[in-house]
Amino acid sequence: MDFDKGVKSVLHEIKSVYPVRDFHLILEFDNGEYRVVDVRPFLVGFAFEPIKNPAIFKKVSVDNDAGTISWLGEVDIDPDVLYAQSVPLELPMEAPRYKAAADKT
Repeated sequence: MDFDKGVKSVLHEIKSVYPVRDFHLILEFDNGEYRVVDVRPFLVGFAFEPIKNPAIFKKVSVDNDAGTISWLGEVDIDPDVLYAQSVPLELPMEAPRYKAAADKT
């Protein structure tokens, strides 16, 4: 699968990462945006095999030098690809039903 096909390089950097269930990550990008990505489609090939273990998956960290995430200090994914394959995280107060309730107060 060619994940970076059609991805325009805008040099996003990841500032923080939070692993959540079902091999999803919440990513904070340098533009202040939080996005959610399902990394299961990326877990292909020998290098990604250990990451299929939930205990290792949860050890994801930010590689500040590369501006992306990595596992075991060796396996990483391009931050522009992660941005393109992710969706914005809708925070509760920004969600339409919560925002309408908050606006009434």
